[in-house]
Amino acid sequence: MEEKRIDCANQSDEELARAAELSRQVFRLNHTMPGTDEYDRLLHEVFPVMGDGTRVQTPLTVVRAHEVSIGSRVIIMPGCLMMAAGGIMIDDDVQIAANVQLISNNHDLENRMVITCKPVHICRRAWIGAGATILPGVTVGENSVVGAASVVTHDVPPDCIVAGNPARIIRKIK
Repeated sequence: MEEKRIDCANQSDEELARAAELSRQVFRLNHTMPGTDEYDRLLHEVFPVMGDGTRVQTPLTVVRAHEVSIGSRVIIMPGCLMMAAGGIMIDDDVQIAANVQLISNNHDLENRMVITCKPVHICRRAWIGAGATILPGVTVGENSVVGAASVVTHDVPPDCIVAGNPARIIRKIK
């Protein structure tokens, strides 16, 4: 998987304007009554690629929301943080518990104004437990479970339960 690098000190006026607008959209979403037409409209503005039957609860923190794609019938509970410069793909039927962090970027050790980016992919039917952190470049396999408060530093195979810091396979799901 190829790493993308972004120099935060040298972004174009267009990139900065887009980031500011997305920040305002997320702020408005976080301060809008859920279950209203306005909430649904703002949710689709923040996440233009989002499938049917998906529920996203606020508060929500998203950086570079245009790099996030969300499938159908996904549930995202309150407090989710998405650092999406490297891209975040959430497949159908995923469940994301409260206070989960999906982090697709990090800082370069030599030049901290440069962020290094690798995509995060949460595959179909995965369940991410409360307070878990998924780090850059990680794929959580289909039908897998990430235990609460786990820190996932490597790919999770399909049909597995992982937990801990760093997350390790606890057992296979039959």
